Amino acid sequence: MPKSLKAPDQAPLVETVVPGTSDRAWIANGYDEVRAILSDTRFSTTPPAETAEASRRLVQPGNLLQYDPPEHTRLRKMLTGEFTLRRVRTLEPLVEGIVEDRLDALGGAGQPVDLVGQFVWPTASLTGCAMLGIPRDDQTELTRHLDNNRLDNPDREQRDMAGTAYLVYLGKLMRQKRRDPGDDLLGRLIRDHGRSLTEAELTGTAATLLASLIPITGGTLGLGLVGLLENPDQLALLVERPELIDHAVEEVIRSVTIIPHASPRTAKEDVAIGDQVIKAGDFVACSLLEANGARPPGEPQDTLDITRDNSGHMAFGHGLHYCLGASLARMELRAAISRLLRRFPKVRLAVPRDELRFTAKSVETLPVTW
Repeated sequence: MPKSLKAPDQAPLVETVVPGTSDRAWIANGYDEVRAILSDTRFSTTPPAETAEASRRLVQPGNLLQYDPPEHTRLRKMLTGEFTLRRVRTLEPLVEGIVEDRLDALGGAGQPVDLVGQFVWPTASLTGCAMLGIPRDDQTELTRHLDNNRLDNPDREQRDMAGTAYLVYLGKLMRQKRRDPGDDLLGRLIRDHGRSLTEAELTGTAATLLASLIPITGGTLGLGLVGLLENPDQLALLVERPELIDHAVEEVIRSVTIIPHASPRTAKEDVAIGDQVIKAGDFVACSLLEANGARPPGEPQDTLDITRDNSGHMAFGHGLHYCLGASLARMELRAAISRLLRRFPKVRLAVPRDELRFTAKSVETLPVTW
């Protein structure tokens, strides 16, 4: 494991309590501790409740992160074939075509140009919607619902209304796809497994996938480009040595770690982690950010190094709930970053770094010139 993945300024496993209660909880910050907890099936990801049955009732249908086996196994198996390396390779022409179209638009725009609005979000949105079979006419409204529904939106009423509209739209789309599945991810899911899935599971699965394919991938690309642009020596090295793109993508993913905490765990029995014992019923939060040696958006980052091997990072989680779309995300980032630098090798920030504004999972705008 690279030394960069350690978080020396935080204790690896900290005992605390759930805010507002006397319930015992733990925060795992250390790389080894987080990895051990995420790979241990003695921890449950279903929402905590008084009884196991009550916990299952709190699960959001279709959200794999809240399921334990055997239900998790059943649902994940239905989706695994859509995210194999072979399937991802068949999607490369689609993604590369979208990237090239957006780069053409960038080249025709006046400078400075907002890389987030003109390149990052359109690339992520068009790719995600095309994969899932979202009609083009619906994409703008749907991505607006996703943006308004983000957790750091201070307008709670707007956030709740957007979340409801998002699920209502996807429910309607799933009913349409049951009648005419089409040759896209959701269509194949319905055609192959539709009889085994409830309406709520279908809608929830679509919502979870789309939220991963657009905000998560787009946010990682935007923040990753910030990291490269504020490290011009690394940017120049990647332009000079494009064969480093795979290392660069892993370093970007690690340094961003856009999901700061893994889905919460609850110990189903006493579990020893290092020299500590997490008791049955204890709540556990795992900091992927600390384990990866990363920092939240907008905070000073450690020096980016696109030459180091970061293959052991946990930005995609670890164990049973390792991100299904990891290979797809890597492919999208590789296509977007490599082709952007090939087309505009002298790209640079058009404003001082401290003028950039960040949300919890993205940069709002990214003015650049070349």
